[in-house]
Amino acid sequence: MLPTNRGRPQQRPPPPRSWSFLSEMVDFSDPKRRPRYLTKLVMAALLTAMCVLMLTQPPCHRRASPSFSTRQPGVTHVLLTGGAGYIGSHAALRLLKDSFRVTIVDNLSRGNIGAIKVLQNLFPEPGRLQFIQADLGDPKAVNRIFAENAFDAVMHFAAVAYVGESTLEPLRYYHNITANTLVVLEAMATHNVKTLIYSSTCATYGEPDKMPITEETPQFPINPYGKAKKMAEDIILDFSKSKKADMAVMILRYFNVIGSDPEGRLGEAPRPELREHGRISGACFDAALGIIPGLKVKGTDYETPDGTCVRDYIDVTDLVDAHVKALNKAERGRVGIYNVGTGKGRSVKEFVEACKKATGVDIKVDYFPRRPGDYAEVYSDPAKINRELNWTAQHTDLHESLRVAWTWQKAHRSGYEPPQAMIL
Repeated sequence: MLPTNRGRPQQRPPPPRSWSFLSEMVDFSDPKRRPRYLTKLVMAALLTAMCVLMLTQPPCHRRASPSFSTRQPGVTHVLLTGGAGYIGSHAALRLLKDSFRVTIVDNLSRGNIGAIKVLQNLFPEPGRLQFIQADLGDPKAVNRIFAENAFDAVMHFAAVAYVGESTLEPLRYYHNITANTLVVLEAMATHNVKTLIYSSTCATYGEPDKMPITEETPQFPINPYGKAKKMAEDIILDFSKSKKADMAVMILRYFNVIGSDPEGRLGEAPRPELREHGRISGACFDAALGIIPGLKVKGTDYETPDGTCVRDYIDVTDLVDAHVKALNKAERGRVGIYNVGTGKGRSVKEFVEACKKATGVDIKVDYFPRRPGDYAEVYSDPAKINRELNWTAQHTDLHESLRVAWTWQKAHRSGYEPPQAMIL
């Protein structure tokens, strides 16, 4: 907060001295002095323009260090789009722990620079992690990133991802998800990067007639978010079938993500203006912290046992493990599509009770009509990923996942603290 002088007697400032720059700027009566004014004005304009240019220069226009621009035997360099976000940052943490080289590209429209700072502090060694602030909707910037870095694989997380918001801003979702995925694929093709792990969603299935959902369940998405993701999947699959592609593709369709890093280093911190559209866990925690007066449950007349939506809640630690296993199993010329879930559905009312227990707060709950684009029941059959990738969800205790996430939320009531300025 800026200091104030409220309540103090104000001293009258001394009259301006004749040599001050301000006096010279306004005194044009003497023609002999006019060139000095013009010279100073021109210099000030030039300096201002240079400062603006430097401040607005996007980081992606800075060349990568040699360790990122050349391949090193035994080291896999992964481009992680959306790596400043909730799931992406947890994926970056796991990859770095497993000795991968990681480049994060994020425009920070939804991600947190604080998460990047945490990762940089944990892995400060040269050649481990670099962060590039860039927008995937800018093909020239994306192409330059690929040209200046030697990527072995891409994990594509970057996306806007709120069902309710997608019904309000559908064009934004088609641009951000579908069109940006096309930009990434084109850059991969141009620069011969052959492995893609794509972050998709169960929303591509829509509202199936039969549960649980398998990978063969027909895809009929009912909201722009799910439709945009399915379009992106279709583009990826069509390209992978072309002879010149020869790609290793893994598509992971995951369900409702909860939890946070068990060691308390990372968590979920959506922007305040997005809380209305965010995950139910975030709303529960906001209500427990007193940030909002209570929890709004939308929809109590679904054809489910208690009338509220039923969802499959997957812990972020398990989800990230699935991505790493998919990366390790990816093979050129092969496409793998997997549901990532626990195989067990929980109702919203069950979730709220677990959240009350985890936080120790008797959260006030108000019930409202259904949210546009939502569906009644969805949970996975994870048999295929269990069988082919040897992956099984380990963190299936809903209360424990919420307790871990709550621990981070209590310690970070305002999300990530603003870090010091970084030069990348």
